[in-house]
Amino acid sequence: MSTFARIGTGLGCSLVALTLLSAVLATGLPPDLTSTAGGTEAPSRHARKDIPGPYLALYRRAEPECPGLSWTVLAAIGKVETDHGRHPTMRSPAGALGPMQFLPSTFREYAHPVPPGGKKPATPWDPVDAVFAAARLLCANGAKHGKNLERAIWHYNHADWYVRKVLRIADSYTTTQPASGAAETALAFARSQLGTRYVWGGNGAKDGGFDCSGLTKAAYQAAGINLPRTAEAQYDATVEVPRGQPLKPGDLLFYGRPGNLHHVGLYAGKGRMIHAPRPGTRIRYEAHRYRGHDFYAATRPTARSHR
Repeated sequence: MSTFARIGTGLGCSLVALTLLSAVLATGLPPDLTSTAGGTEAPSRHARKDIPGPYLALYRRAEPECPGLSWTVLAAIGKVETDHGRHPTMRSPAGALGPMQFLPSTFREYAHPVPPGGKKPATPWDPVDAVFAAARLLCANGAKHGKNLERAIWHYNHADWYVRKVLRIADSYTTTQPASGAAETALAFARSQLGTRYVWGGNGAKDGGFDCSGLTKAAYQAAGINLPRTAEAQYDATVEVPRGQPLKPGDLLFYGRPGNLHHVGLYAGKGRMIHAPRPGTRIRYEAHRYRGHDFYAATRPTARSHR
């Protein structure tokens, strides 16, 4: 199964789509779906400005349909596909329809049970039906409990650029949780090292720079937390953040796979990390889901994170 959720340019007008969109934005979604309750992550100021109120409420209501899936991912897909139902036709050349751009055959796989406030019979043109169906599609393809969110998004639209774009927008739709005291101290240290050379095996000034795990160890050492030296050992010594849960500034981000975790960075909020990338580079900010990444897991150091 694949869903080609793409919006073309220069599409013809669809009276059905325009009529539906006008009705949604003019009268809102059914009363039981317009509450802002639901959703574990508070919307950022940008999200509240960019997403129409009824759609914002709907994305947040649909979040529990897939345990571990953030409403921000549903919202990001809605943004990429039709700008939250504001695309003039909501019909693609490939035959995808409605605000979440479902092929009719794919929609039928995920349309039931019809959610509260949905149309009967269910239709991909209805925002409630479409958003809940999108949550179910993602859940069936890896998003449940955050098992493999990138794979789930790729199943929505088979393109790596699409996965990166959705994740970037999702990060922009949530507020950054404040760092704890120790995490903020570690981040302050990492920020003070921006521009420092990458040196393999480096532990700081005496070595002329840091490598990735040397930086994270030194950052938390400044906060009074003694981490092991290597990325693998740091992962083993810290508490994993449940997959699908929001990251906090100061979390450690690990890349690779168990037994071969080859890189670690320090989450700085808003989808960015501070890290020492590789030989020939300097410590810098970078999107934590960079091109070609193999992100594995995040952990949260505590006072007990030592060996």
